[in-house]
Amino acid sequence: MKFLAAFTLTPILCFAFQDLGSKYGGMDWLTTGYAAWPMMIAPVLMLLLFIQNRELIRDPRKGANFSQTIKIVSCLFLIPNVFAAFGYSWLAVISVLSTLTILVADRQLKKQARA
Repeated sequence: MKFLAAFTLTPILCFAFQDLGSKYGGMDWLTTGYAAWPMMIAPVLMLLLFIQNRELIRDPRKGANFSQTIKIVSCLFLIPNVFAAFGYSWLAVISVLSTLTILVADRQLKKQARA
């Protein structure tokens, strides 16, 4: 859960620092890419974390919180990455696919565990 929190909070903090630093601090080096790249990299790292901890999802008694948390965070990252894919870089499509993979694979793992 610590890694998931780090992967979630890092892009949010980058957005906050980019916004505040560029508006009020006069820091021109805080570009849009400073905030966009962590937002696009985070879902890929979450997918790796999801794959590494898929046993927690198969056993609902152990990993109910992990499963719900990673699904919520994936949904939160889906919308900004769709906009990033159209407006910033086509590489954000990889992040969108990673997010969709997490959402679909979670259901599949739960179905396999029930059977």
